[in-house]
Amino acid sequence: MTCARTGGGACKVGTDARPLRRPDDVTCSEASGSDLEAESSALTRPKPAGHARIFQAFSASARGLSGAFRNEAAFRQELALAAVIVPLACWLGKTGIERALLVGPMILILIVELLNSAIEATVDRIGLERHSLSGLAKDIGSAAVMMSFLLLVIVWLLVLA
Repeated sequence: MTCARTGGGACKVGTDARPLRRPDDVTCSEASGSDLEAESSALTRPKPAGHARIFQAFSASARGLSGAFRNEAAFRQELALAAVIVPLACWLGKTGIERALLVGPMILILIVELLNSAIEATVDRIGLERHSLSGLAKDIGSAAVMMSFLLLVIVWLLVLA
């Protein structure tokens, strides 16, 4: 069987080695119907439009923030820090730009912590056994949080010095 997508090479329909494709990308001349139907239904599920999409996006965001607050001690600690940093930044900043520069890195810390928590949850979902790549993914997420804290310190020193 040949596949136009790979330049005439072997088409790997039905194997784990094939890359995930959208249904309209499949151009193999002899693909099995059941494989394509399963792949097609997973990738072309109906998505809401208009106000329903916006409502679902806000709902998902609220569930994510709630879950992070409920399950992640680091996120709660960083929110407590933000409760101190944000008012302090608004009081110490002389101009709107200074206030934005002082508050921005704190917001970035919260964003990076949410992403780090998502990485950790995904790695834990895949498996709890120790694996070097799982540990590396978690360590890199943690390093991103640390770098955002470093940014907070640097910005505060530069703006207030």
